[in-house]
Order: sequence, then C-alpha cells, then structure tokens
Amino acid sequence: MHPPITSILFFCIILTSLLTVIKATLNLSLPYQHPNPEDVVQEVHMRINVSVYRRQMQGIVDGCMTGNPIDDCWKCDPNSGTDRQRLADCGIGFGRYALGGKGGQYYIVTDSSDHDTVNPTPGTLRHAVLQTEPLWIVFATSMLIRLKHELIVNSYKTIDGRGVNIDITGGGCITLQYVTNVIIHNIRIYNCKPSGNALIRSSPTHVGQRGLSDGDGISISGSRNIWIDHCSLSHCTDGLIDAILGSTAITISNNYFTYHNEVMLMGHDDAYLPDKGMQVTFAFNHYGKGLVQRMPRCRHGYFHVVNNDFTEWKMYAIGGSANPTINSQGNRYIAPPDPNAKEVTKRVEANEKNWVGWNWRTEGDLMENGAFFVPSGQSLNTMYARATSVDPKSAFLVDQLTMNAGVFGEPRDDVGVVSFGRGPITGGSENTNNDNNSNDDGYFETLFAMGTSFNKGNTSITPGCGGQEDIVTACDLIPGCWSLTMAEREAWFTITSEQTLGPTVVQLLLVSNPSSSPF
Repeated sequence: MHPPITSILFFCIILTSLLTVIKATLNLSLPYQHPNPEDVVQEVHMRINVSVYRRQMQGIVDGCMTGNPIDDCWKCDPNSGTDRQRLADCGIGFGRYALGGKGGQYYIVTDSSDHDTVNPTPGTLRHAVLQTEPLWIVFATSMLIRLKHELIVNSYKTIDGRGVNIDITGGGCITLQYVTNVIIHNIRIYNCKPSGNALIRSSPTHVGQRGLSDGDGISISGSRNIWIDHCSLSHCTDGLIDAILGSTAITISNNYFTYHNEVMLMGHDDAYLPDKGMQVTFAFNHYGKGLVQRMPRCRHGYFHVVNNDFTEWKMYAIGGSANPTINSQGNRYIAPPDPNAKEVTKRVEANEKNWVGWNWRTEGDLMENGAFFVPSGQSLNTMYARATSVDPKSAFLVDQLTMNAGVFGEPRDDVGVVSFGRGPITGGSENTNNDNNSNDDGYFETLFAMGTSFNKGNTSITPGCGGQEDIVTACDLIPGCWSLTMAEREAWFTITSEQTLGPTVVQLLLVSNPSSSPF
C-alpha cells in the first residue's frame, strides 16, 4: 500500500471520529435527558388536574386533599405516617424518577456537630450522606447543623426533615457532584458561605482536597435525578440553588425563596454545550420578599415553570442566555413598584436579533401590578403542541397550590397579600407546637375549620354561615374556593340563621394523624 493512500485512510478515520464527537456534542443527549420534554409537561398538567379535581370532589369530606399533586400523593396515603419512603413515589416533572434512598435502610441523625470533615462522627449528617448504599436519612430531634465545610452528598440519599425542624448553615453548604438519585425534603438552608481549601471525605474510601466553594445553598454539578422539595432557602453568598455541568432530570418544587440576589442559576456558561441536555421543572414554589433576580437564570436546556407564585423581584424574574427553552404556564407574576422592573423576562447579553428565535412562551400566566412577559420564538410550533394538549391549571389556583411552600409549619411573610382582587389570604402555615418540635409519627395537615368551635392561642373560632352572601365572603378568604361550583361551596359550610362566617374562616395547621382531627 502506498504511503499517500495510508495517510488518506488514516485521515478519514480521524475525521469520522471527530465528526461523531461533534455530532454528539451538538445533539447533546445526556443520560436521563427525556427525548420529548413536552410529554413530561403534559404529564405534569394531568397530575395537577387530577389532584385538583379530587380535592374538589373529596377534599371537603376527608380534609386532606389540597390540589397539590405532590403533597396529596403522600399526605393522603393512610400509611404515610409510618412509611416515609412513600414520598419517593410522589415526584413530578423531569426529576420525578429520583429515588433518593428508597428501598434502603433508615439512618437516624442524632448528632448535629460537624467537627471533622475527614473522619466524621457516626450519627452526624456528614457521616450519613457519604455512605455508598441507599439511605433514607431522618433526624432524631430538631437540629441546627453548622457545617464546617461543604456537605458532599453521595448517590441514592434522601435527606428527610419532616416531623422536626432542621436548619443547615455555615460553610458550603450542600454539594451534589456527579451523583444520581438524591431527594432533599423539608430542610431550612440559609447563610451559606464560601469555604474549603481543606480535606473533605466524599465516600468511605475517598478523601480529597477541595477548593473554595461558592457558598451556594445547594450546588448541583454533573448530576441527574435530583428532587428538591419543601425547602426554605435564603441569604446565601452565591446561589440558593445552582445546577451546572450537564445536570439534568431535576425537579425543584414547593420551595420558599426569600432575601437573596441571584436565586438560581441553571447552566455553567454559554459555551458549555452539554447543558443543552439540561431539563428542569419548577413547580409550586413561592418567590417571596427580598429577591432580586434569577428565578431562575437559564442557559441552553428546557425549563418548565408551572404554577409558581412570584411575589417580588427587583430586577427581573426569569432570565436566560444561549437559547434556552422556557415554558411558563399558570404562574402568578406580581411586578414591583419600580416602573423600570415590570418585565418578568430578561435576555442576558443578547440583542433582539439573536433572541427573537428563542422559544420563550407564556400560557395562562397571571400578570399583576403591570407585570409583562415578552415571548419569543415559535410558541405555537410542535415543540409545544403536546405540552398544551392538556390545559395547565389556571394561575387563579396558585394560592391553593403554593400555600404550604417551604418547610412545613414555617411562618410565611406573605400574610395579607391581595389575591386576584378578592381580598387577603393567609399564605403558608403556622407552627402550633410551642417547643418547636413535633411528633415523628405525624405529619402536617392543612384543614379549614368549618361549623365548629376551635380554640387556637387566644382566638376562639366559631364559624358558620348565614346565607349566600356569607358564602361569597368565605370564598374571598379561602384559596381555591372560587374554582368550585355554588353547590360545592355550600357543601363546605353549615348554613344557619344564627351564625355568620365572615372573617373567621382560617387555615389551621395540625400536627397529627387526620383521623384524630376534631373536624
């Protein structure tokens, strides 16, 4: 064989290999990236619609259904008080297959200290999360965990703070790096600071020198099947939740975000093409006081933002660069007073000529106080066809779907927010347990007290109803009531001529099994 022919063949082989790599890079099929993201969107809508319907038909009777498909899935299961792992079956969206520690042993954290990051003490959270086997991590009592350095979580772990009050703060804080199947539920995370340049154990067999962390609340890098649910996050140095370096199959749901500048970053940088495979669902989150921007800020990827409550921002709510797909459905956006900050959206470092083709769409969103969403791209193309074959639930249900966002029982700052021009609402819940602890075998139930007397603190409540006008008054105060028919509303109230309901309808937070409810 002549040398020129050999050289040509060698060149062809190299070129073929390069073309394969380039094609893979451009197509970006990440592990667990869904090939048809609109199918996932459609499934989310179906789950919400079914749960809302069941609440309307059955919630009046059993006092459990809220319309939130995640909460209703586990809280309304009669065995959920003893089977914590039922939670793993209740995810929705792109992170719905996150198993966490399902099927594994329970690990009970008994020690709140974090003195040794190389040889952590058994019984500490750090010792629990670095194990290699699936673990469902729970806590023996309420704890304030001050991390010395970032907490590196291994695969197949659930950090479950239900039943107690768990605060995580300090250095780090939580790092998910090249892991899979992690659930973080009912944890308060705040005041996370950069730390590092230290030896930190990441598994029973590996200790590594770590550089300086960013100070994120939760940092997700190169990871998949991640679900962050019912957490309260605030006051961190960098992001509250950041996902980068090809992370995908993520759901961020039922969280409560407050007092932070750059809330969430999705995507490493504009040049990092593997982030084209990133797929994230944001559902039923409450964006509260003191937030500035990035709720989230997206690069590449597909981002479904559904039935969230955006009550405050100072610059913008949703931003992005590098042609991300943003599908905003059934959210409420309340613009700030600043006339220069009314726009929900922001295309970062891009002119209109570049971003006009990006697929950003709004459907069924409620814009208040002058808020406006600038759509772009082909909002009616086939990319959205299946996603809209099941209508998203109206933004008028956002109060109901997000009323328990954040850590269960944590006081919320949105009391008195005007909802859709129909009067004040009480957002979230109160903690009725004076010692700040609760029964591990119970769980929180949000009920409406109707037709009975109940003493809560110094307030005696004797609700009733004096006729149609009082039903209307009651509906002003109850999230979701206006989605019911008049017959269904009447079924909620005991109508008598002696009592008036008026403003005495309240939401009550109980720490008990619903079978023990006095209602």
